[in-house]
Parts: sequence; structure tokens; C-alpha cells
Amino acid sequence: MRSALRILYIDDDPAATRLAQKHLERNGFIVECANDGESGVARVAQGDVDAVALDHVMPRKDGLATLAAIRALPNAPPVVYVTATDDSHVAVAALKAGAADYVFKDIGGEFLSLLATAIEQAVAKYRLQRAKKEMEVEIRVARDRFQALAAEREVLLREVNHRVGNSLQLISSLLGIQEAASTTDEAKMALQQARQRVMAIAQLHRQLYTSNDVASVSLNEYLATVVGDLRRAASDRSTIVLLLPEETVDVIPDHALAIGVMITELVLNALKHAYPAGEGAVRVELRAEGSERIAVIVEDDGVGRDGLAGAANKGLGQTIVSAMASKLDAEWGYEKNYPGTRATVRMGRRAAVKASPISDPDSANAAA
Repeated sequence: MRSALRILYIDDDPAATRLAQKHLERNGFIVECANDGESGVARVAQGDVDAVALDHVMPRKDGLATLAAIRALPNAPPVVYVTATDDSHVAVAALKAGAADYVFKDIGGEFLSLLATAIEQAVAKYRLQRAKKEMEVEIRVARDRFQALAAEREVLLREVNHRVGNSLQLISSLLGIQEAASTTDEAKMALQQARQRVMAIAQLHRQLYTSNDVASVSLNEYLATVVGDLRRAASDRSTIVLLLPEETVDVIPDHALAIGVMITELVLNALKHAYPAGEGAVRVELRAEGSERIAVIVEDDGVGRDGLAGAANKGLGQTIVSAMASKLDAEWGYEKNYPGTRATVRMGRRAAVKASPISDPDSANAAA
């Protein structure tokens, strides 16, 4: 059962106050009375008042001054302004000062029914507005808490990527030391390839650590770093060229890692087998094929697969490429009748494309 509303009736006329008190109590209200503005404001300040009915004409502090004092209190209840004057300017002034409603007081007391209705509506509106404000505060608090947790999670992810990147860098350095200490070309080549595989993974973690977005990776920027590492590892006789599209291709980190590992294997294979008699170029291209698919191409102008007599057709590198392609649900293979060797990987585009030109220093020269 709904509890009765507690009303404070402020009026300096004792007869009018008693009449209003009896009528409102018959309508289920609990009514307290104050005979001037000062005592009325003091009572409202004590709290536990659901609404105020305030007369306009009072000595010392009139209704408008009393209304202003009540509205200045914290958590002020709604005020219904009661006036015997038919001057509409008074009602307008009361509403502008913050009154919830106004009622014209007549001599016969018929206004009391309107007053009861106005009080109920004012209280209902006040409670609804207060509930809305409380809900907005709860929403803001929940949103701020979520944002704080998201920021904390992002910091933790960056820290994890930073530590993983450092660990991978250490592994790469150890492999480099072992490579330098090896006495056979076969062992040196195997350790170099292992080192490049580790670096492909390390570059991704480094990019995630330095990026504000840990949920996606710019494939353009990532491939530029992977190819940069491959250039440093290649002999002076070999040139690795990277061709990038004008738009940025964003993918999730797992897919970027798989693509980076595939390119590393295909480039290492080309560096090892394409030009047994001299120098030559290896080209890596990222190509956007419409809005739904992308392609990664690794090609050279070397002896071709037929000229290798099956030397590059089997091995760990081919197994890794096939495994990464399966992870990406990609199609890959070598192009027949190409004068050198061209491997193409095609896959669905899993992230939005943003129009943001990115170029590799060597890419611009190659494109020209």
C-alpha cells in the first residue's frame, strides 16, 4: 500500500489554512502547517516533506521569496503555488522561479480539489525526474567503471605484448649467437631461418605494444617491419621489394601473425633457391582485391620451380605455409608458367579498410 504524502501548507491566514488542512487530510494527505515563509523554509530544511503548498501573499517574506529560499535547499520538494490574484504575471513568475504548478485560490474553496490533484501530479513528476537522475548517475558510474577496466585491460595487454616481445628478441639473439658459432652452411641456414621466424612473431608483439589499438593490426605496417628484418638478414646480392596498397588493411593480430609467418617462409625459400648463380630481386606485394578479399604475393625472377628439380618442393617451410594457410582458411599455391616463381595467398578480408595511404620506402621506388 502506498504511504500517505506529507504536505507542508504555508499560509498566514489561519482560517484558510484550517480549511485546506481538513480537505487535504480527507484526501489521504498528512498535512503540516506554517504561518509564514521563514518557519516554512525552516521546516522544509528539516526534511521528510513530500510537497509544499505555498500562498502568494504573506507578510515579511512573500510567496516568491519563500519559493526561492525553498528551491535553494538541497533535495527541495516540489512546490505548488497558491494565489488569490487573477494576475497571470504572478503565476508566470512562480513557474519561472521553480514552482511545479500553480492553483488560483477562490473564496468558496473549490480550488482545494485542484490543489490535491496538482500536489499528486507534482510529486509523481518529481519522483520520476529524481529516479531518472539517479539512473543517469548509475549509468555514468557503470560507464566510468567499464572504461577504467577497459583501460586497465589494455595496459595489461600492452605489458604482456612488451614482455613477450622482449623474450622473443632474447631468443632471436641466442639463435644469432648459435648461428655465428656454427661451422656448417646447412646449420647456419637452419638457424637463420629459425631466427627469422621468431622475428616475424616478435615484430607483431612490438607493434601491439606500441599501438593504441590492441584489437587490430595494420597489415601494411606489420609487413613493412617483417620485410625490413628479412632485408637485414639477406645477402648483399639479394633485393627484397615490398609493394603496398594505398589503403590500410586492418586484421586481427592472429591473422597478421599467420600472414607474417607465411611471407617469412616464402621469402626465405626464394632467397635460398631463386638465384643460385647470382643476385636478384624478391618482391612481396599486399593487394586488395575488392572490398571482401586480399592477396599476398611473393615472387622472384629466378630459375623457377622447374629449375630446382624438386629441391624447394618439400621441407619445413612448405609445411609451415600450408599450416598458416589452413588457419586463415586461405587459398595458396604457385603460379604455373610464371618465368620465375610466384606464390599467391588469397583470403577473405576480416576487417574494415580505412583510406589511409601508407608506403614503404623501397615500395615507392619499385612502383616508380
